[in-house]
This record gives sequence, C-alpha cells and structure tokens, in this order.
Amino acid sequence: MSEYHKKFKVAAVQAVPAFLDLDAGIEKACGLIGEAADNGASLVAFPETWLPGYPFWIWLNSPAMGMQYLHRYMDNSLVVGTPPYEKLCRAAKDNNIHVLIGFSERDKGTLYISQSLIGPEGTVLNHRRKLKPTHMERTMFGEGDGSDLKVTETDLGMVGALSCWEHLQPLNRYALFAQNEQLHIASWPSFSLYTGLAYALGPELNMASSATYAAEGQCFVIAACGVVSMEMLEMLDHVKPEMPLLQAGGGHAMIFGPDGRPLCDPLDPAAEGLLYADVDFGEIIIAKATADPAGHYSRPDVTRLLFNDKPQRPVEKFTIFETQPMMEPQDTDIIIEED
Repeated sequence: MSEYHKKFKVAAVQAVPAFLDLDAGIEKACGLIGEAADNGASLVAFPETWLPGYPFWIWLNSPAMGMQYLHRYMDNSLVVGTPPYEKLCRAAKDNNIHVLIGFSERDKGTLYISQSLIGPEGTVLNHRRKLKPTHMERTMFGEGDGSDLKVTETDLGMVGALSCWEHLQPLNRYALFAQNEQLHIASWPSFSLYTGLAYALGPELNMASSATYAAEGQCFVIAACGVVSMEMLEMLDHVKPEMPLLQAGGGHAMIFGPDGRPLCDPLDPAAEGLLYADVDFGEIIIAKATADPAGHYSRPDVTRLLFNDKPQRPVEKFTIFETQPMMEPQDTDIIIEED
C-alpha cells in the first residue's frame, strides 16, 4: 500500500494528571493506553509533562516560593529506562499501539520537558526534549538540541512531535515539515492559566496554532491537552493569594486534518476522556498539491533554513595519540570518541 493511502484511527488524551505522583500517573496512563487500543486507535497522544503534571506554581509566585515543590517534583519525574518507563513500553506492546507520552524527564540533576514515541512492539522509536522551555519554565527545565527536531518513520507513517509553544516558533515547524511529516503530536499542558489576563496563553490562540500547523504542513495534528482539577488547586494552597491566576478545567484537546479542519467534537473543558478521529493519508495528497512549504511552494533562492541536527553534549571525551616526538605538538592527532 502506498504511504499516502493509509487509513487508521488516532486518539488524543484530555485528562487530569495524577499530580506529583509518578506511580499513580503511570497506572492512569496505562489505563488510557488500553482504552484507546480497545476503541481501535493505532496511536494515542498525551499532554505536555502529563507525568507527573505541569508545575503551574512557576507562574503563580516567586521561584523561591516554588522551591518547596522541587524535591517532590524531582522525585516524581520520570527517568528514561527505569522500571516505570519500561512499564509504559510494556503497555504499548501489550495493547499493540503507538504511544506518545509527555513527561518531566529527570537526567541526573536536570529536568527536561520530554516526549517519547513508543512503538507497538514496546520499543522507543524517538525520544526528544523541548528545545527552549517557555518563559518561567526556564526556572525549572533544561534545553534540548537539534537532534530533537526529528520526524520518525513508523509503521503508521512519518511522525513528529512538539510541546506547547514550540509550535509558535516558525523555524521549528519548518524543520519538521521538511522531513515529510504526516502525523504530528502537539502536547499541551492546559489552558486555565491567567484566564482573561493573557489571551496568548488561552485556548483560542493555542488551538489555532495547532490548526494552522496542520494547514501549513499538510499533516494531521493530534493536540493532547491536560486538565486542572480542584484537587490540584488544593495541593497548591501555598500560593492561595495568587490562585485566581489558575482555575480548574482548561482541557481543549482536538484532532485536525491536513486542511486545518477539526475532525472530532470537543469535550467540555473540565471533562476527562479520549478524542478519536479517523486518519486518511489520501487527504494529504490533495493538501500537498495546493501548497507544500518545503517542496514546490518554497523559494530557497530567497529564504532557507539552516538546521543543525547534531546532538550537543556538554562533555566530549577524547584521547591524544602521539605520532611524533612531543617537541612537535602540531602533528598530534586528536580522536573524538563517540559514546
């Protein structure tokens, strides 16, 4: 079958996280994975940092105030390759489904806003980190690098992913479009922060960016979104004077076609559930025939993207081999050892 004639069902998660409780979050994630598979989905996508929940306190008070949550957030952030992570991989395999999980990743002493794409065999097909944490997120999270702007070839097609306001960076989008992205996962935390105060953080603009992504890249977009519960607000009671800045609800998950059209009915913003849509890659053919931004609709003689896709490690090990006497250091060969 041609890659442009595949048909299958996808699912977007709109749900409250098990806030600051990794083990409970893994159990809830496995339940949603099973539910999506039972309903015929070939892929299910989760919100940004859904494990162990988005750290909303960074937007509500000073960084010093937020330090009271730091130990618990670090302890409940997911480490790649550990038993909780492998449990997600087993859930994907047991249910024969692709899974895109959004989580706070702990790597030694640094946290990252991460996404892992897991295949139906339980293998990790791609793991990425948010390139640039947004505004207050930089008080908690580190950065990814160019290797994280990657579209992955899967049994379903070419799959890419970004988190939250990575979608508002046009060069990020273009880097993925140029890799023939067919199915895109957009992971969002929720849209109940600064309601009525910051339009740019609300559902109208951010869901519009997901729809625009679909139309610009002529790809399907699965926009998963978290929900803020009253229980979460009670857990953040240390910032009560600022709590009107964060409200319950905020779920606005949606799935878009390659022409930007919504493909399913939305849930209530406070409701939890899975949204489903049928994907037909034949629709991409029609959309691409009209405007392919990295193909026939491009003008590389006028504008083009410089893209460094190599990992940028903070430490590189090297060994010096002497090929001449030490008095001639200019002839010394330096060999970089790749991990």
